[in-house]
Amino acid sequence: MDRPALYFDHAATTPLRPEVLDAMRPHLGGVFGNPSSAHRWGRQARAALDEARAECARAVGAEPAEIAFVRGGTEADNMAVLGRAAVALAAGERPRTVATTIEHPAVREACDEVAARGGESVQVEVGRAGELDEDALADALARGACVLSVMWVNNEVGTVLPVERVARRARAAGVVVHSDAVQAVGKVPVDFGRAGLDLASMTAHKIGGPRGVGLLYRRRGVELAPLLFGGGQERRLRPGTEDVAGAVGLAKALTLAVAEQAAEAERLAAERDRLQAAIVDALPATRVFGEEGERAPHLLNLGFPGLDAATLVMAFDLAGVAVSGGSACASGSTTTSPVLRALYGDDAEGLASVRFSLGRTTTSAEVSEAARRTVEIVTRAGALAGAGAV
Repeated sequence: MDRPALYFDHAATTPLRPEVLDAMRPHLGGVFGNPSSAHRWGRQARAALDEARAECARAVGAEPAEIAFVRGGTEADNMAVLGRAAVALAAGERPRTVATTIEHPAVREACDEVAARGGESVQVEVGRAGELDEDALADALARGACVLSVMWVNNEVGTVLPVERVARRARAAGVVVHSDAVQAVGKVPVDFGRAGLDLASMTAHKIGGPRGVGLLYRRRGVELAPLLFGGGQERRLRPGTEDVAGAVGLAKALTLAVAEQAAEAERLAAERDRLQAAIVDALPATRVFGEEGERAPHLLNLGFPGLDAATLVMAFDLAGVAVSGGSACASGSTTTSPVLRALYGDDAEGLASVRFSLGRTTTSAEVSEAARRTVEIVTRAGALAGAGAV
């Protein structure tokens, strides 16, 4: 009989929560009006959109006017970085962005785009415990920037960065600060206003909400140029007819995730640690990435020596376990991910990185079975590859 499938890729996406689908259902059929229309159908849709905005604001420590609905975390990150660069250009300045070396590609490549358009992109190194290079940060802030972007939780290794402390320094230097909070919301305590952020991004599908909808928090008074044109929606920041069903689903998922955060964090951290211990005890050559500092409770990134990450992830899939690889295969050779290279340098070479990410539906029984299958998979792969260290 086939073994049950095990889903350990919640950091990539999560199943839609039944409560979220129930909240969205009326807006997928009967309540179909355009929120910009003045008639009763439009007013009904507008009321639902306004309530969703207020609900999201309450959940993340913001005012409703500071919440813009967008198409997801990637768009929100791009809007923050490129929108601030456009403001600098409009003021006759050369746009200069500052970001950490372990940012998500949505931030990193947006900063690269600013540089490609004649601006400048500066990177600040991050230590293995999540600490930023203080001298480099001080120099970057002293030189000025249109935006500083520091992710709240790293999506590969789960490292929690000191967002609030960095935000205080940036604000004191007069630099607008943005945080990609996609992997933080619902996993660690998050309050955008209290953290002192000017801009922040999150997305629904990481917390049991629908795909294709997220939000950008913009603190009142922060200037941001739109990337799209053609309408006045979302205070002209993100024109286009709003996705009311998506906004309602995001609000429901966000409210539930924030309410459950403390209890779920405690449970997931215990299960994550149990999974880690079981694998490392059986495979002592395994490297645990991110353990040097505070980690978000749902992420576990392990490095297995002498193996190929892409091949290993495929072996997990064949064994019915969904995980993600921390490195990519290009031109027939395995290359270490930019995040692991930035954090570990040469110490990350020769290790197949596998990311396990747990979620609300992960059970203790699944963790035990995932550990058992992992040992089987890695041992078999090591034997085939001649990787005796595993």
